[in-house]
Amino acid sequence: MKKLRIYIDTSVIGGCFDDEFKKYSNLFFKQVKLKKYFVLLSPLTHVELENAPEKVKNILDTLPADSKIDVPFENEAKELAEAYIQTKIVGNSSIDDAYHVAIATVAGADLILSWNFKHIVNFEKICKFNSVNLAYGYKSIDIRSPMELNYEDK
Repeated sequence: MKKLRIYIDTSVIGGCFDDEFKKYSNLFFKQVKLKKYFVLLSPLTHVELENAPEKVKNILDTLPADSKIDVPFENEAKELAEAYIQTKIVGNSSIDDAYHVAIATVAGADLILSWNFKHIVNFEKICKFNSVNLAYGYKSIDIRSPMELNYEDK
C-alpha cells in the first residue's frame, strides 16, 4: 500500500503539547515513527519552528529520517499563494497560511494536516483553495485535522 505523503504545518507539531490537540498530534507522530506516513516539511515550517520552545523543535528529531521529506518553497508556490490572496481566500496578514497550502499543492502532497481551523482546515476555504488549484492546473488537495485520520487499524 502506498504511504501517504502528508504535509504538516507547525500547528500539528506544537499540538503535541496543547491540551486540546495533543492526543491526536501524538497519535499522528506515533504512526510516522512506525513508518505509516511520509511527512512533508517546508522551509517555512522550519523557519516557524525557530522561535518555538525546545520541546516543540525536538519533535521532528524523534522521527525517522527516511519518513521526513523536505520540500522546496519554489516560485511556483509563491505565485499560487498570491492567487489565493488575490481571490481573497485569506488576507495578506495570513500569507504564511496561503504559503503552506501552496507549497503542499506544488509538492504534490496527498494531504495537509493542520489545527488551523480559521484559515486552513475550513470547509469554505478548502473549496476555494481547490478552485484556484484547478484553475492553475493543479490537482485538488485534501485538508484535514489530525483528528480525522483513522488510527485504529494501523
